[in-house]
Amino acid sequence: MSESTLFGKIIAGDVPSHKVASGDNWYAFLDIFPRREGHTLVVPHKQVVHLQELTDIELTDLFIGVKIVEKKLSKLFATTDFTICIHDGPLAGQEVPHVHVHVIPRTAGDGGQTLMAMWPKSPSTNAPNHEKLAALANRLNEVE
Repeated sequence: MSESTLFGKIIAGDVPSHKVASGDNWYAFLDIFPRREGHTLVVPHKQVVHLQELTDIELTDLFIGVKIVEKKLSKLFATTDFTICIHDGPLAGQEVPHVHVHVIPRTAGDGGQTLMAMWPKSPSTNAPNHEKLAALANRLNEVE
């Protein structure tokens, strides 16, 4: 990625942000359009679109950042529950082409919903289709 993303500019200090925490390979700041108070983004310093483009160390550091942010938000909002969300690429809903992890503190009555609410028209049944799941797992296990 040759041109700096919005998050790259934030990390560089060229665009203002409201820092929550930072580490060697990551930076965390408050989302400017929060889903609820405390909604924080944790981003790697490396500007990549997909998680798989990060090294194992960069990925580990990113999730250490998520853990640190959770601890801070836990104390402030008196909760241990969070929605952790990653839109890994544009087809997944990623709006800024730079990996980022949403960390959203959850409390009773906060208005947030479940993952199922993202796909309200998904077909659902009361019984899992183990035959279909086994076939898919077998195909995935054949992938190198």
